[in-house]
Amino acid sequence: MKTFWSVLGAIVAVVIAIAIVQALFSVMWFLFKAVLVVLVAVVVFFVLRSLLGRARSE
Repeated sequence: MKTFWSVLGAIVAVVIAIAIVQALFSVMWFLFKAVLVVLVAVVVFFVLRSLLGRARSE
């Protein structure tokens, strides 16, 4: 019976590990997308600012 509980514990451990890894990858993907959005927003901001700055000076 001890072997049964060992096998069952190993299966439960693998299932929990899969859930944790999946959640971590989900959070990492969200953070990566958020950083990418911030970087693109900064580039767009400076491009618009330079275009509008030129339009005012003319």
